[in-house]
Amino acid sequence: MKLPDFVEADRSAIEAVLAQLLPSENTPPPSIHRAMRYSVSAGGKRIRPILCIEAARMFTHGLEAAIQVGCALEFIHTYSLIHDDLPALDNDDLRRGKPTNHKVFGEAIAILAGDALLTLAFQALAAAPLDPARRVRVITEIGAAAGTVNGMIGGQVADIEAEGKPVDAAALEYIHRSKTAALIRGSIVAGAIAGGAADADIERLRRFGDAIGWAFQVVDDLLDVEESSAALGKTAGKDQAQKKATYPALFGLEKSHAIAADLKAKAHAELVSFGERAAHLRQLSEFLVSRRS
Repeated sequence: MKLPDFVEADRSAIEAVLAQLLPSENTPPPSIHRAMRYSVSAGGKRIRPILCIEAARMFTHGLEAAIQVGCALEFIHTYSLIHDDLPALDNDDLRRGKPTNHKVFGEAIAILAGDALLTLAFQALAAAPLDPARRVRVITEIGAAAGTVNGMIGGQVADIEAEGKPVDAAALEYIHRSKTAALIRGSIVAGAIAGGAADADIERLRRFGDAIGWAFQVVDDLLDVEESSAALGKTAGKDQAQKKATYPALFGLEKSHAIAADLKAKAHAELVSFGERAAHLRQLSEFLVSRRS
């Protein structure tokens, strides 16, 4: 399944602002800025910033703030990938079809490039053109989504500690909802806040984001088994080789596909009250569950 047509316009806006926010390659010290730009421009789908923009679009026509917030989310996502690929974590040589950051720039610069992108993300959030109260809510939401309590880093820690150990369904759910779903949920909620959504609408979109983000990681588990490295742009079969806690490992392929479909249905149920305003989010969620890379 291809990305919907409206995604190209969103992505063009995102790329332009990413280029503005990132220091140029010639800005001293150039090594760190080359490394940052290398990974940010390595060909990602920009799913998180696009979800942010489309959540905001449901409530406003002024998308400048949501685009900047989305770029900050992309910086956080990219930093997490740079660090994930390091020898101390997943030890991967390939990301988005290219050598991983540490393979090109060395481990020290890769670590610092990840640190720098995380720092730049919060600089961008602090400068987002929002009224102060909503800006603080956006920063709080994204900080929590990327953090240790039911957030991305907490999920990554649980993922590492579960390697090679028996994991039950509750532990697996925690890993997936924290490691991956939290930042996807945070992207959608931050977009809704930036767009001026009312609290009740924000909470509906929070539930949507949690379900579709969880489904996204279940599909990621499936793709690691079912697709090639060439299709994925990263090393296939790595989960099994590292004895990761995954849905196919615990439930098998057929049940894992059914779990992803059920989560998508739950996500869509949260969008019913929005009617056609949520059409783009529905299309994006269909893509996230049907994608093959």
